[in-house]
Amino acid sequence: MSDASYRIGIDVGGTFTDFVLAHRTRASLAFHKEPSVPGDPSLAVERGLAALFASHGVRPDEVELIVHGTTIGLNAIIQRRGARMALVVSKGNRDLLEIARLRLPSSYDFTVPREAPLVPRDLVFEVSARMRSDGSLITPLDPAEVDALAEQLAAAKVDAVAVVLLNAYRDASLELALAEALAPRLPDVLVTSSGTIWPEVREYERGLVAGLNAYIHPLMTRYFDRLESRVAGKGVTAPIYITANNGGTLSLKTARERPIDTVLSGPASGVVASTKVGGAGGRAKLVTFDMGGTSADIAVCQAGVPEFTTTTFVGDFPLMMPVVNVGAIGAGGGSIVWVDKAGLLKVGPLSAGADPGPVSYGRGGTEPAMTDCYITLGIIDPATFLGGRMVLDVAAARAALEGIADTLGYTGAPGGPDRAVQAATAAVDVASAKMATEITKLLATAGVDPRDFALVAYGGAGPTHASLLAEEAQMGTVLVPTAPGTFCALGAILADVRRDYVRTARHTIGAVAPGRSGWPAIAAIIDELEAEARAWLATEGNLVGEADVSVSFNLRYGCQAYEIEIIVPPAERDGIDEAGITERFHAEHDRLYGFREDETPIETATVRLGVIGRVAPVALPEPDAATPEPRGHRPVWHRGAQVRAAVYQRADIGRGAVIAGPAIVEQLDTTTFVLPGWRAVADRLGTLHLSREAAQ
Repeated sequence: MSDASYRIGIDVGGTFTDFVLAHRTRASLAFHKEPSVPGDPSLAVERGLAALFASHGVRPDEVELIVHGTTIGLNAIIQRRGARMALVVSKGNRDLLEIARLRLPSSYDFTVPREAPLVPRDLVFEVSARMRSDGSLITPLDPAEVDALAEQLAAAKVDAVAVVLLNAYRDASLELALAEALAPRLPDVLVTSSGTIWPEVREYERGLVAGLNAYIHPLMTRYFDRLESRVAGKGVTAPIYITANNGGTLSLKTARERPIDTVLSGPASGVVASTKVGGAGGRAKLVTFDMGGTSADIAVCQAGVPEFTTTTFVGDFPLMMPVVNVGAIGAGGGSIVWVDKAGLLKVGPLSAGADPGPVSYGRGGTEPAMTDCYITLGIIDPATFLGGRMVLDVAAARAALEGIADTLGYTGAPGGPDRAVQAATAAVDVASAKMATEITKLLATAGVDPRDFALVAYGGAGPTHASLLAEEAQMGTVLVPTAPGTFCALGAILADVRRDYVRTARHTIGAVAPGRSGWPAIAAIIDELEAEARAWLATEGNLVGEADVSVSFNLRYGCQAYEIEIIVPPAERDGIDEAGITERFHAEHDRLYGFREDETPIETATVRLGVIGRVAPVALPEPDAATPEPRGHRPVWHRGAQVRAAVYQRADIGRGAVIAGPAIVEQLDTTTFVLPGWRAVADRLGTLHLSREAAQ
């Protein structure tokens, strides 16, 4: 009988598809990077699985779970290459996507064109079926009208249809009846109902959620079918789960039905892994820093768990579903260094990408990128990049940076940095300031002190730049996990199954007259959502064990324009009552704005519930204690001076090892720079804790 205890995490990127192979109980991890195949990402998955099985002696029947993250849906939305789709709305609402929120793209530039609607107006169709704002029926479905609509949709040759009827957030039955009536009449068309995807008030945003789901539905269904076929072709019978926007995972069946839940899953997996690594190292307050080739993704975790937002964007479109709160800025290893018309040095947002890539790649790139700066400063060894598989051209990088120096008027310093080093130093400083500004804004919004937080650095360039960023952002600690380059794939197999539910609930609670409180109605909604969530969870497979729920409320004082979200974590689910929720709101309002009004009634807007199906955790390896010796030394430029840095190999660093800066730690997927005056200590998982010597 086989030991089906291996799990495989997969993260599809633009350049590489990352794999992590873990045994659930033996505390062993293996990593693999397979070149991505943009035309058919599932082909890279098939090749990577074959390589994993061959190189590590694992049989397909020993795999119990595959968890897969992909950006296919996100890229389709951003690049506007989703399905040809139609939108069905209530009569009189045909301009739903055209009108949107009646806001200009820019308050300062009237020449900026607004974004093109997701669905062209000639593919928006009206029906007379209608409900009131309380969910009661005004006009029922007309079978003859449904037949005529189906004929119009068939003639339009659409691949998908989104149904968004007025007030369907109150009761989705009319909308669902229309969707179910259209489905058999259009057997080759995928039909989405907004009330079953995300029934929250705000018609435009609800329409976008349904529209985006329909837009990528055919594309994602085809991809999931190919993925399932290729995985089965390798002899794997284990279930496939897909990473979700909320940091959890979904069965392939649910992901097929609700692909919108997966579009922002890639960055979320890295945040999940960061909380696990941070928790093992005794750090709950984290800023995650995923610096890849094009951008840096940043998230704040205040209590050792991912934090969520409902105000993010997918391309041009707002997405009001809960997603892990990750912000992106255009500063990555491939970000181009340039000088604007005013003579100011800039980094990004344009990127050299993987092809042609930075100038040092030797693939035809002519504009210097951040990677060119790192090798010019000596932080990255051009001879050992990617373990020596790709030798970088330092002379070409220096020549490109000298062009930047000439534009800026740098002349070099006698006995000090030359022009190329001056330009590289300035570019690194600009990138650090740019990213530190974003971190400072996020932490200031949360009302917390950056000195209390640790920066978790991953991605190919994250550990390289992390200490420089930490100094700029006044953060005292950096955590570098053992395999930063495949960290999101690791996060995929560390995540539990999760799905979120929502109901609009406009009631008054707190300081109201006896018998007038809306709390009984809210409590009934919570019970209804929990029952629905647990019923869904029961269909998600045998690996799902004990279930928890978290509940959140959007609340405000009367006549306020915006709500405050109050979150009740799973551990406190049984203690949800009116007194507790009102006190949480008053206290949070006081923390954010400096006052509370205990005698003022509180208005509720939305109730959300997240169900978490616990999956048996993966045991992470703990390296043996070892004191490393440097493999050599090399000069590195830092703040205009050259320092002699000891060079270590990450594989030599065991538990409890201490490395004093300046130092360089090299490994296959990244390079870590330990600044002068800092030191690195390896914890029980091998995670490097970088901090200032004075703070020890």
